[in-house]
Amino acid sequence: MRLPTTSIVSCLCLAMSAMALTMSAFMQPPVRAQSADLVLCDRLAADPADPDKPAGVTGVDHVASSDVATAIRFCRIASGSARRAAYQLGRAYAAGQQLPAAVAAFRKAADKGSTAAMIELGVMYAAGTGVAKDEGEARKYFERAAAAGNARGASNLVALSGNAADTSDPAQARALLAKAADANSAEAQFQLGLMMAQGAGGPKDDVGARAMFEKAAAQNHPGALEWLGSFAINGRGGPVDKEAAKGYYERAAALGNDDAKAALERLKCPMVLTTKKGDVLTHLCF
Repeated sequence: MRLPTTSIVSCLCLAMSAMALTMSAFMQPPVRAQSADLVLCDRLAADPADPDKPAGVTGVDHVASSDVATAIRFCRIASGSARRAAYQLGRAYAAGQQLPAAVAAFRKAADKGSTAAMIELGVMYAAGTGVAKDEGEARKYFERAAAAGNARGASNLVALSGNAADTSDPAQARALLAKAADANSAEAQFQLGLMMAQGAGGPKDDVGARAMFEKAAAQNHPGALEWLGSFAINGRGGPVDKEAAKGYYERAAALGNDDAKAALERLKCPMVLTTKKGDVLTHLCF
């Protein structure tokens, strides 16, 4: 029995399509697996906060002293093709107190665009660790990291000045902190809240400041919790809420914030008896 011409054509088309798909699969470049050196480097020295770190890599807060030599070995090999490995090599050297080598590795990683390495270099210059202390150089590295979107760069830049309002360009500092706050940096949210509360670098905004403190407090930032308690008890940026204020102060105090501890004492003893000169005689507690 002869098949209809249309059936023959359909079969030929299907066969050719299958052949084309098979040839295409063979022609596709193979997916390049990570090298064993990079895998081991990640396992021993990856930074949990490094934006370059892949989602599947956990990272370690500190390179263990027992892992330093092994991490240096594998990260040195992997650093030729992966900038995060160059940064991790710096972490391994730093953990082994090989500071000149750490600085060199961090510089190599920073030159390749690693914002985590920029921050480490900034910290080293700010503290004079492994290099001569140079706040100007520290500022440059923090600014580069912040401009590239690293939230720690913005918050460290403000911390370098001691107070965001004291920076040479408060408006720029406020803009950088806003960018970092959007990235969910608790420190940036706190610092931005302070600038809004003080009207530094832009308009005073108690509502916005309270919102920033709330975001940072949700991440257990001690300073934000203490300021949020103050805002709640005084009705700044929102309603007066003494019970909420007490809760914020208690959380901040538990995290070691001394201002919050003093605030809790004031809540217990709200009335102060003074002399005509204003000297404190005693506190009345309830």
